[in-house]
Amino acid sequence: MIPLASLQRTAEELMAKAAIEIPDDYLAGLRRCANTEKGDLSAFVIQAMLENYEAAKEDRRAMCGDTGVPRWYVKIGNDARIDGGPIALEAALRRATANATHSVPLRPNRVHPLWRTDHNNNVGINAPEIEYSFHPNADWVELTTVHKGGLFGSDYRMLFPGDGIEGIKRFYLDTLVAFGKRGLACQPAIIGVGLGGSKDACMVLGKQASCLRTVGSRNPDPKIAALEDELHELGNNIGMGAMGFMGSSMVVDCQIEVGYCHTGGMPMSVHMFCLSSRRSTARIYADGRAEFRTDPMWFTDYSRRATVEWDQPMLEAAE
Repeated sequence: MIPLASLQRTAEELMAKAAIEIPDDYLAGLRRCANTEKGDLSAFVIQAMLENYEAAKEDRRAMCGDTGVPRWYVKIGNDARIDGGPIALEAALRRATANATHSVPLRPNRVHPLWRTDHNNNVGINAPEIEYSFHPNADWVELTTVHKGGLFGSDYRMLFPGDGIEGIKRFYLDTLVAFGKRGLACQPAIIGVGLGGSKDACMVLGKQASCLRTVGSRNPDPKIAALEDELHELGNNIGMGAMGFMGSSMVVDCQIEVGYCHTGGMPMSVHMFCLSSRRSTARIYADGRAEFRTDPMWFTDYSRRATVEWDQPMLEAAE
């Protein structure tokens, strides 16, 4: 039985880690951008960002004044038992979010869309978002928090099969140019692309690709991996760099996730994580022990399974 107190304590620690400690994979990618950036202003901004990250870690303060909208990704092992069950887990994550808003502190960004009601703790109706995934042959729970910028940095378009790879590239470049020119995202950033699924699933896949994949990781499909490399390079050859200034480092990396879609369409979403790339993960065991890391390992062979799995008893019965 995984203790509820351990889950909430770990969740609060994750909130602080995500807000303050930039993941090593993103930092390494940003340093590569700093080494290759051609624009003077863009290079200055990247260097200032790197110095800001070090100061935030030393002072134990959030590296950006706007800490976005905290959200949770929960992966539950098939054999895991949670003290109080899933309802208690959700309540613990909401309490952890509220507590961390005051203790880190995080900016209390969440308000009612119409009445602008603010509880000053980032918790409200359908907030924070909690998404779930499951894993076979495991008795642990993994918590990942992501502090995603909550205003812009996302777009969607229904493409069609005839648009092909060239259509994907056009929408990708159109989106990046719009983000840069209109100040709709903070660059350099990890770009997530969702391809396929229904409209809502497409948006989810793209956001997960930007927030839950590490810099340098590649999709297991070699053709998609090659497209990730190509889009990464394309994004850094549109003449834009950090924060939309002239330069060559808009994209730290590009990650693509796919889902089967209706035969008549090819939905696509583009998401830009922010220059803070705030994420942190922990695996919690039945004895209350927590192992922290910065790679969410959200996408697995199991989560990407392509078709129906028939268990052996069903196959034997069919024969």
